[in-house]
Amino acid sequence: MGGKKKQIHVVPNNDGGWSNKKPNAKRASSKHETQAKAIKKARAQAKKEGNTEVIIHGKDGKIRNPNTYKRKDDPKRIKG
Repeated sequence: MGGKKKQIHVVPNNDGGWSNKKPNAKRASSKHETQAKAIKKARAQAKKEGNTEVIIHGKDGKIRNPNTYKRKDDPKRIKG
């Protein structure tokens, strides 16, 4: 497997809430009232997509703590 790691950024938006956005996307993939809700949604999406890094920004725009999620349900290679 391998390939380039995907990213989802949790960033403050102009409405005073938080958005989940992929790099180079013109629009947010989702908007949320709180950062906690945005993080929860981003983590769920990252686990579903696999090999995806969630990058959480503070209100000042600086990166807080990135996390990478691997898919748990990837099929195992079994001979037979």
